Amino acid sequence: MSTYKELLKQREDLEQQITEARSRELADAVAKVRDLIAEFGLTAEDVFPPARSRSANAGAKVAPKYRDPATGQTWTGRGKPPKWIADQDREKFAI
Repeated sequence: MSTYKELLKQREDLEQQITEARSRELADAVAKVRDLIAEFGLTAEDVFPPARSRSANAGAKVAPKYRDPATGQTWTGRGKPPKWIADQDREKFAI
């Protein structure tokens, strides 16, 4: 059975081997990527396309469709209807 100090030494040796192996393999991977980029004439946008942007209308305010004549409050017609228009004919509140 190994002692604590022997195991620590083994761990140090393994960590060093892991670091060296990662460096070698990383260098090989970067070389392969560079070769592929050169071979196919790729750009950064080809490899890493920009994220989809939100549509032009996303987050835009919607014009109100209904107005309460008593208070002047408005409602776009989206979501839960306010109490002043709920269960009533919406045509008489249309703007």
